[in-house]
Amino acid sequence: MPPRNLTMIFFVAILSLICNRKAERNRYASGIADAMDLVSEYYVDDVDTRKLFEDAMSGMVSGLDQYSGYIGPDSLNQMNASLDQEFGGVGVEVEKKETDQPLLILSPLVGTPAYRAGIQAGDRVIAVDGEGMIGMHLNDAVKLMRGKPGSEIVLTIERTGRDAPFDVKIIREVITVDSVLGDTKRPDGSWDFHLEENPRIAYLRLTTFGQHTVEEVAKVLESTDERNGFEAIIMDLRGNAGGLLDAAVGICDLFIDEGRIVSTNGRHGTLRSSFEATPELGVPKDIPMVVLVNNFSASASEIVAACLQDHKRAIVIGERTWGKGTVQNILDLEGGRSALKLTTATYWRPSGKNIHRRKDATEDEAWGVRPNKGFEVAIPEDMIERVYLKRRNRDRYQLKPKDTEAEGEGEAENKAENEEPTTAEVEAADDPQLRRAINYLKDRLRDKDAASQTASLLPGQLFQLGVET
Repeated sequence: MPPRNLTMIFFVAILSLICNRKAERNRYASGIADAMDLVSEYYVDDVDTRKLFEDAMSGMVSGLDQYSGYIGPDSLNQMNASLDQEFGGVGVEVEKKETDQPLLILSPLVGTPAYRAGIQAGDRVIAVDGEGMIGMHLNDAVKLMRGKPGSEIVLTIERTGRDAPFDVKIIREVITVDSVLGDTKRPDGSWDFHLEENPRIAYLRLTTFGQHTVEEVAKVLESTDERNGFEAIIMDLRGNAGGLLDAAVGICDLFIDEGRIVSTNGRHGTLRSSFEATPELGVPKDIPMVVLVNNFSASASEIVAACLQDHKRAIVIGERTWGKGTVQNILDLEGGRSALKLTTATYWRPSGKNIHRRKDATEDEAWGVRPNKGFEVAIPEDMIERVYLKRRNRDRYQLKPKDTEAEGEGEAENKAENEEPTTAEVEAADDPQLRRAINYLKDRLRDKDAASQTASLLPGQLFQLGVET
């Protein structure tokens, strides 16, 4: 047989194999399409085909693991806004504990449209563009508040001291959200990262790991020196569910100058990537540091806590972390309108230990990040709400002692009726995990001061003190 004929037969065979595999794959795709058609035609009620498609996608991916999933257009926009740390909106922090309550303004962000429009902490939003908030879930309410920069929104406000609700017209702008918060707010609305009870200690709360988190932390710690900056650091990762891997790696790289930060393993346990520290330090290594974690610290938070603990750069205080040690990649669908979030790898600590907690994992297995020995601190269940409310109040304003006392007395009867903590009880609450961190760092600073004082003494003075020279 001529060589030309053999070549043709070879290519035809390859093409047939490709077509066969594609046909097998398309056979399942056509089955999904047939099912959607049958539901649309015969189901007892009218069905939106878009919803059928999204439900089918969700069902297919949710069976893989608890962190893989389908992301619809609205959810994808929200996720991107969270990671990008900016969105089109009015600039308010809000809360809605129950669906039958209005949307409560916790605080307007300084310099935002809401702030300039006179929105105040404590205002109650009863309607957005005429759509009532009662009966609406918080996520839906937030979605309604956001929109294209330059578009107008009308908030109907109830305010204590005003006889009737009133409307406030606001033009949306691009709102930049800080991912690094401090201990208290200054009068101009900016964060003060000096711990109020001991300004030598920096207090940084990371709410997420977004695009700007590393530069935010670096900017705060630029003034870390003995003259006018911070001499110790508390990094609070409690409740931080994670974010971008690059941000977690960048945060770790500020504090260590050599060694592995984290590695990822892919299918069959093969090493996919390893992230190493660079020689430059963002913060001197002799500055003592604490990382606060709890059982809701996950993913990127666990990467940071594990890295700094394994390198003995920080003491970890609090509770064992969540145990989410898997990498999710966002894969575009429909030209980027929606996406699949797929687990593609697992995280591993610098020590080589596993971070991820399997569904059937026991407490004795290696997963998550445990506090350093002797630094396990839980918040009693009856204190959790008080600690949260105290922090929320400090984020908005500082209560004056006389106001605290008056409000506490006035709320005694309400306490009996609805069992909510009074203002006096909230102000008296002391966060035990934060307290443990503060006391540890105070001891370290005290030792540092004593060593510095001893070093400054002359040999004769050291002899008088009983110190050998």
